[in-house]
Amino acid sequence: MREDISHRAVQLALYIIENDATVRDAAKRFGVSKSTVHKDLSERLKGIDRRLYSQARTVLERNKAERHLRGGEATRMKYKGNRP
Repeated sequence: MREDISHRAVQLALYIIENDATVRDAAKRFGVSKSTVHKDLSERLKGIDRRLYSQARTVLERNKAERHLRGGEATRMKYKGNRP
């Protein structure tokens, strides 16, 4: 694997862990697609750093479990006239 891709995967994981960020937040911050973030964290990172992979997966699983709450809040704010 190219070193720049490995480096990006590690940086994405650190960003998500430190900021409790979503895949969408990380993609926007690093200028890559959500698919790239997901692939870096779910496939590539596993072969690079297992401990970091485990920590990032914990955050991503929590975000996945809470996403319906964020979506509901966004919809509520949309119809109230206050966009998040």
